Amino acid sequence: NKAAADAAGSAPSSSAAAGARLAKHPEIIAALKMLKGRRDVKAKEPSPKQGKDHEAPLGDEQEPDGEYLDCLPFTEDPLVWLVNLMNEPRAKVFDRRSAAQKAVDFFHGKKGEMGKKEQKAEAAKQAGKGKFGQGKPPLSVVRG
Repeated sequence: NKAAADAAGSAPSSSAAAGARLAKHPEIIAALKMLKGRRDVKAKEPSPKQGKDHEAPLGDEQEPDGEYLDCLPFTEDPLVWLVNLMNEPRAKVFDRRSAAQKAVDFFHGKKGEMGKKEQKAEAAKQAGKGKFGQGKPPLSVVRG
């Protein structure tokens, strides 16, 4: 139900509840009975049996789900693989965007932010300066 609600465009935070609510709707139940054999909730319309019109292009090996991954390198370095996936025009847009987001972390790491304790200590040092700051300690040796 959650996947179907996501595919229908409901908010991700409430998709489980929306899916349960939609599963009880009489029109939805009737439509599901009509399409009982179809399991793909993301398809826009019923897909006819693929004939000769929908063959894969010659010379390219195609994965069962329609992705071309034969041109991506077999490497141990995840950055190389992500960059190649990001630049592959035959890959799905969602996969390319996800690869770009992950690759950005390799190139532009987050600047080191202080934790809460360090921020409080820094704020205390700043507050302790100025007119009401700590004075000089008394001299321990008498000069004479």
